[in-house]
Amino acid sequence: MTRQTADDEKQARLAAALRENLKRRKAQARARRVEEAQAHEPAPPAQADTPRT
Repeated sequence: MTRQTADDEKQARLAAALRENLKRRKAQARARRVEEAQAHEPAPPAQADTPRT
């Protein structure tokens, strides 16, 4: 294996790791936004447990 090939392979591995890291971080950000949106939604009105006659 030549030096240039080893450097190219290293660059390719680093680029792939960077892409995977970016995908993971974007997924985490999306999940946080969903959780935040759910936390800010008003709770549905509770139904009273009244006996029916």
